[in-house]
Amino acid sequence: MTPTLTDRTALDRNRTRARRAPELFLHEEAALEIEERLAEVNRRFTAPAVVSPFPDLWRDRLPDARIVPDADRLALEPGSHDLVIHALAMHWANDPVGQLVQCRRALRPDGLFLGLLFGGRTLSELRIALAEAEAAVSDGLSPRVLPMAEIRDLGGLLQRAGFALPVADSLLREVCYRDTLHLMRDLRAMGETNALDARLRRPSRRALFAEAEARYPRRADDRIVASFEIICLTGWAPHDSQQKPLRPGSAAHSLADALEAARKDAIRTGDG
Repeated sequence: MTPTLTDRTALDRNRTRARRAPELFLHEEAALEIEERLAEVNRRFTAPAVVSPFPDLWRDRLPDARIVPDADRLALEPGSHDLVIHALAMHWANDPVGQLVQCRRALRPDGLFLGLLFGGRTLSELRIALAEAEAAVSDGLSPRVLPMAEIRDLGGLLQRAGFALPVADSLLREVCYRDTLHLMRDLRAMGETNALDARLRRPSRRALFAEAEARYPRRADDRIVASFEIICLTGWAPHDSQQKPLRPGSAAHSLADALEAARKDAIRTGDG
């Protein structure tokens, strides 16, 4: 069985609270990134779907899209869409491969999948400061920052889910804050506070956060920086029209023959 990473009840509670006064600048940047990538694709999509915890962000951008929450089971009909966007939520999934498989099944042949999620470099500074602080003021460590996937692993997950032409790349954004309290308020307004199933269930001591504040590295202007890595996943539902790699040993000419021909051409033209 897949281990439970996320307490979905806590996550839903955090997001409901965030919607009262949201701070979604990273979600907006993710949406702009998706729009730019779609503009580069020579295709008009007529049946899009968006998986997002913040549907209002997408209603104006893709008014014809079916927008569904990022539940463990996605409300997507198999073969119903030519575009599926998973928008900055998959890092909380208990089964990320299952999320990818469901998106793959929802696509028509040659349909496009775009998935954005926070990656392993996200909040690395806060993660270290909290771990060092907790080791200093208590007897052990407790899970406080969500563990996030590394980009080198996610391309393989796309292949496991059955996508063709898989690509994984990333963007790193550094955001300045006055202090750790300012950062944590933003995380609260994003719905990104601790919803780990293994989290500590009692209030933390104030001394812990004071120690984390003291240990968090500061810039010359006395502000702190929080890193957010956004990983972008691209894949296509397989179709006969797509370019396919050659089978091993099926090349018509060997690399040695090509290099020898290039050498002889260079000699004839005097370049060799």
